[in-house]
Amino acid sequence: MSDEHILIINGPNLNLLGKREPDIYGYISFESYYEQLKNKYFSFTIDYFQSNIEGEIVNKIQEADNKYKGLILNPGGYSYTSIAIADAIRAINIPVIEVHISNIYAREEYRKSPITASVCKGIISGLGLEVYRLALEYLI
Repeated sequence: MSDEHILIINGPNLNLLGKREPDIYGYISFESYYEQLKNKYFSFTIDYFQSNIEGEIVNKIQEADNKYKGLILNPGGYSYTSIAIADAIRAINIPVIEVHISNIYAREEYRKSPITASVCKGIISGLGLEVYRLALEYLI
């Protein structure tokens, strides 16, 4: 495991940040924000993966085990449906911080019970893209 390596995984539709419902998710693409993170935390290697496909996310979580100091996960809509992602998190030995750009507890009722959060070290929600920086700070 490398103490200088952190992995960020974004789930479905997060490739549309900056375009999708900007009143909820903001006007900045994740790629732009990711570049800012890499520049600010230049002494760390921050890898990034995004997929709309559940199985690819499961594979990436499994691959992260003992390769990274920690994982920052925004499972998107899979937060509420994916036992497979939750099981993959249970199976690894590195801390996982779940993040959500919007305050999921102030939105639709179904968003208030994320399956994946229950197996993560912690959850940060509702602070816009800053949730990624805060999770990174914790993992560092």
